Amino acid sequence: MKHPAISTEDPSYRKRTPVLPVVGAKTMTLGAPASLSWDGAAPRPFQIAVEDSVLDDLKRRLRAARWPDQIPGEPWRYGTNLEYLKALCAYWHDSYDWRKNEAELNRFKQYKVVIGGTEIHFIHEPGEGLNPRPLLLSHGWPGSFYEYHKLIPRLTRPSAHGGDPADAFTVVVPSLPGYGFSFTPGQRRFGINEISTICAALMADVLGYPRFSAHGHDWGAFIASRLGYAHPELLQAIHITLLAIPRERSASQPRTADEERFYRQLDHWLKEETGYFKIMGTKPQTLAYALTDSPVGLAAWILEKFRTWSDCSGDIDQHFGRDVLLTNIMLYWVTGAIGSTFWPYYARLHGDRIVPEDGHVSVPTGYAEHPREILTPPRSLVERTYPNIRRWSRMPAGGHFPALEAPDALADDIRAFFRSVER
Repeated sequence: MKHPAISTEDPSYRKRTPVLPVVGAKTMTLGAPASLSWDGAAPRPFQIAVEDSVLDDLKRRLRAARWPDQIPGEPWRYGTNLEYLKALCAYWHDSYDWRKNEAELNRFKQYKVVIGGTEIHFIHEPGEGLNPRPLLLSHGWPGSFYEYHKLIPRLTRPSAHGGDPADAFTVVVPSLPGYGFSFTPGQRRFGINEISTICAALMADVLGYPRFSAHGHDWGAFIASRLGYAHPELLQAIHITLLAIPRERSASQPRTADEERFYRQLDHWLKEETGYFKIMGTKPQTLAYALTDSPVGLAAWILEKFRTWSDCSGDIDQHFGRDVLLTNIMLYWVTGAIGSTFWPYYARLHGDRIVPEDGHVSVPTGYAEHPREILTPPRSLVERTYPNIRRWSRMPAGGHFPALEAPDALADDIRAFFRSVER
């Protein structure tokens, strides 16, 4: 039986959400190219409703999986471990309840709006108190908007988590164009620079926030950085957990022991951890066939990164929880959006820099350095790109996915940083 979609127009949305006046079709405050413009149509409420046939097909594919052998040697050394993946896929088939997790996702206020000809899915959750600060939260790869499901209530309702209501945020969490419910087959592909423009249009034009702040990790940190570089007039401040600095050795010799440490870390990253980047950034179409057709292949490709890049001490089940891992994977599977998420990597290798080599991010910047982040450069190298760092926190735990790994500490750091930034 087909599971009906739940998506209706709500004319009261404009009363609840400030939207800038539209002067003719496709008018924008940003001066963005017409190809990335908003047509003025109000966002419509959206809820996730995956068809039963999609879930039935998934179970059939899991039952029929054809497994490779395991390379002899240390488990996980050569990629996702066979024994672990078999156990997880058995749980996925036998015990994982998508409908339960779908209902949890639908507790958030979700909408869709067309920007630049692409339908953008986003969460828009109001904060408590009299003057919550508007905050854009952007995710990365291989994540999704779901990565923020623990952080959102900590930021919108700090009083329920030991915080001060005066520190509340109204949060906007888009599925990046090409990801999840911001994907339809055949749509235009976007790099991070274009995605950043769309995010700015969502915040300033669609939702009517003439000034806002941004937080992100992975590509989300680069989006926040790009916004701070390209649209400083819109940004009050940014808070990030990954820095968009050049990933090549400087022509000059390291000046400090910390710079030497970072270059050793960078050498290891470039040699051992960038294979995924090169494949997705050079031949994205070829890889898309395998991962769109095989849920086992999709899970293997994503899970290896969650294990390698997190502070999980080798146990991702204990660190994240199987339902969390699988719900994130499901957002790629049920939408068919995996190949489209490769495009920012292609654009990174073949297009312009996110922050030009001689450019800098001038807006107030907060940085939370997590001990298991993929790269942790020293401040002496970072300040060339980010000259206005107001807060540099060395977090006690966490890795590349801090909103899932350590949401309380991350929320505390975000609140503390923005508390010091003038509105």
